[in-house]
Amino acid sequence: MRVLFIVPAYNEAASIAQVVASLHEQHAVADVLVVDDGSTDGTGAVAEKTGQARVIRLPVNLGIGGAVQTGFKLACREGYDAAVQFDGDGQHLASEIDSLLAPLASDQADVVIGSRFGREGRGFRSTRARQLGIKFFAMVNSLLIGQRISDNTSGFRAYNAPALRFLTDYYPVDYPEPEAVILLGKNGFRLREVPVRMRARQGGVSSIRGVRSVYYMMKVFLGILMGTLRPKVRRG
Repeated sequence: MRVLFIVPAYNEAASIAQVVASLHEQHAVADVLVVDDGSTDGTGAVAEKTGQARVIRLPVNLGIGGAVQTGFKLACREGYDAAVQFDGDGQHLASEIDSLLAPLASDQADVVIGSRFGREGRGFRSTRARQLGIKFFAMVNSLLIGQRISDNTSGFRAYNAPALRFLTDYYPVDYPEPEAVILLGKNGFRLREVPVRMRARQGGVSSIRGVRSVYYMMKVFLGILMGTLRPKVRRG
């Protein structure tokens, strides 16, 4: 498969060079796209200096949804067979990518989510608030689409070409990962989860912490409910 690695990054100057290097270390001919989401710390410049990544600099901060969707659009326009979403904070491990791509290559799934839960995924543990949110969304999404996804907030994902084409037009904008699970499941895409190892972010600060984590849960829950009310999308 011809694969594009999409790295959305907002103020990740401390970790982005290491992230790009790790992708090339594991995949020597990797096509890496860093989407600099309006950073103010020189993230885009650091990524360009590596000489190993294409960089798109968004003029304003669109949020994770807009940054990732930018990568989807480029992947579709340039005819990639698959794309891997890979965070710019150093939390994800490039050595785990083959585990995500294998179900796509064997046509067992359209979207594969890397889960920090499971026998092989016990390395890094999230904060207690985030763990509660993860369990909550797992219960809600299981009820709504009949597919159990234990780590709905994971941003470590692989997509095949049909899923990319669909999400190019319909990817949620604000806090997209849990909402996208509902959207994909409702529209007949095959979702699969594989256990992966993760580690604590290697730089920067998470935007979801403290009181904001409660706001995040409420907003995403409302987004999920609205998503269930929307009719299925007619896929061409």
